[in-house]
Amino acid sequence: MEINEVPTRQEPAAGTTGPPVRRLWSAVLCGYLAFGATLQALPGYVIERFTGGTVAAGWAVGIAFAATALGRPWAGRAGDAGRSRPVVLAGGLLIALGALGHLLAPDLAVLLLARVVMGAGEAAVFSAALPWVLTGTPPERRGRVAGWFGLSMWGGLAAGPLVAIAAGSGGPRAVWWTVLGLGLACALLVVTTGPQPVHEDRPAFRPRGVRDLVPAGAVLPGLGLGLSAYGYGTVTTLLVLYLTSGGHGGQNAALAVFAGAFLVTRWLGSPRVDRHGGTRVALVVLTIESAGLLLVARSPDPVTALPGAALVGVGLSLMFPATVAMTLARSGPVRPGVSVGLTTSFWDLGILVAGPTAGLISAHVGDRAAFLTAAAAAALALVVTFALRREAAPRKIGCGACASGLRSGT
Repeated sequence: MEINEVPTRQEPAAGTTGPPVRRLWSAVLCGYLAFGATLQALPGYVIERFTGGTVAAGWAVGIAFAATALGRPWAGRAGDAGRSRPVVLAGGLLIALGALGHLLAPDLAVLLLARVVMGAGEAAVFSAALPWVLTGTPPERRGRVAGWFGLSMWGGLAAGPLVAIAAGSGGPRAVWWTVLGLGLACALLVVTTGPQPVHEDRPAFRPRGVRDLVPAGAVLPGLGLGLSAYGYGTVTTLLVLYLTSGGHGGQNAALAVFAGAFLVTRWLGSPRVDRHGGTRVALVVLTIESAGLLLVARSPDPVTALPGAALVGVGLSLMFPATVAMTLARSGPVRPGVSVGLTTSFWDLGILVAGPTAGLISAHVGDRAAFLTAAAAAALALVVTFALRREAAPRKIGCGACASGLRSGT
């Protein structure tokens, strides 16, 4: 089944209001191919061009995730207010501008500013596009639609490093020209879409208070997602080094095994979220993630570490669609953009915290302790999800749409 096989997935013909899912999916893919390429090229670029060390490289990578986390709720609210198209377009242009900043930066400070610009662009591209894609999607199908649409982001992050490697054969500057081109391609795809339909019940773009940007119903699901993301951040930070230090091999296949398990499970498993409910799916996949991290921690031998990495990929794969289902069940159907945007910000923050924390634990206690800490974080996410399941007992809700969303997300 393809991503565009949902009621709102067709390209809009004249006089129709369906969202242009295929073009938005391609636009987000281009944006995240650009972002993924920078993650591959940036550490060496910082060290070689700016004579920075690993700390400077870590800051350069992490500051973009911080900007993305801060920008997602704003972009999501703009999408809820009917402004997805200009915000996604601005996101593509910001990615291109950030790439130009990487290319021309005279010093590390300007490079860090370019990273902030690019992080803001990434937030705008995905978090403003998603509410447009969800327009008109029945509550009982939102989990699978969100899961499949999220493959545009994850596919870009997974393939972006390969783009950087291929472009890097032309020299380090060629990588940044390629990233710039991907940002412009993202913007061009959005330009070719029709206008977003405006609904009478849309919220105002300007927030009236903190709750308009931090919906109460999104915080607990977001916390569970952020704790699970800590495991992803630990795997990407330490797994290759962990296997290399053991001297048994497997380091070149480690992240590929993780990514393959993640992408296949996300593609095949997204419908399960709507069928079984967000909380039930989250409980299962968090248990799998915890088991995978424990297996990785057991030995640096690839015989156990690579299957462990695959289990972590399987476990993380469905956390985003499951969390979207739980979030929309708690926050209602009117403002999915800001609710999902805030929830996804916790994912960025989990990765942001995991990198330096896992590095410190590894340096002072050892790699195994770092992976055990990640397993503990996934177990804590299980506790949060159990709390959400108990809270989601049947209760009176003010509208039929919200009630339908609650039934589909728990």
